[in-house]
Amino acid sequence: MFDISVMTEIDDISEASAKSQFILYWGDMGGQWGVNRSVAQIHALLYLSISPLNAEQISDELGIARSNVSNSLKELAGWKLIRRVPVPGDRREHFAAETDVWEMAMRIAQGRKEREIDPAIFAIAECVERAHTESTLNPEVLERMKEMQSFLATVDTWYGQMLKVPKAKLNLLMKMGNKVISLLSTNGR
Repeated sequence: MFDISVMTEIDDISEASAKSQFILYWGDMGGQWGVNRSVAQIHALLYLSISPLNAEQISDELGIARSNVSNSLKELAGWKLIRRVPVPGDRREHFAAETDVWEMAMRIAQGRKEREIDPAIFAIAECVERAHTESTLNPEVLERMKEMQSFLATVDTWYGQMLKVPKAKLNLLMKMGNKVISLLSTNGR
C-alpha cells in the first residue's frame, strides 16, 4: 500500500517508491493536460496494476474518497482507457486499464478530437459562413477565419490518415524524427 500523505501531493517524492512516483507524476501531468489529478492517478494505478482492482482497493491505495473514485472510474471508462473485468467469486466490479501505450494514445487522441477538434470545425464553419454575409467585416478577418478552418480540416484529415497507419509503423515514424524532417527539407531550409 502507498503512504496516503505521499499520494496526494508531490512534496517529499524522494521517499516514495518508483510506483508511487509514477502515479504522482502521472497525476501531476494529467493536471497539466486538463485532466483531474485523481482521474490521472487512478489511471496510472490501474495501468501499473498486474491484476484488476475494485473501487475500494483503489480508494485505499491512493487515499482518495470512494465517491471520487467512482466518478473517476466513470470518466476513465468513458475515454475507454479502462474496462470492467469480472473476478470469479467476487461480486464487486473490478477494473483494468489498457496497457498498450499506442492504443492508449490513440484512444486519448480520439477522445480529444471528438471533444475539441470536431466542435471547433463546426463552430469555425458557422463563423466563416456568417462572415460571408457581413459586408462590414474586414476581409483580413475573414481570411484569418478561413486559414483556421483550413488548418482544422488538415488536422482532421491527418488524424484520419494516422488511424490507418499500423502502430509499428507509427512507432518507426516517430523514432525517425530528424530524418523525416531532413527528407522534407528543400534547399537546406
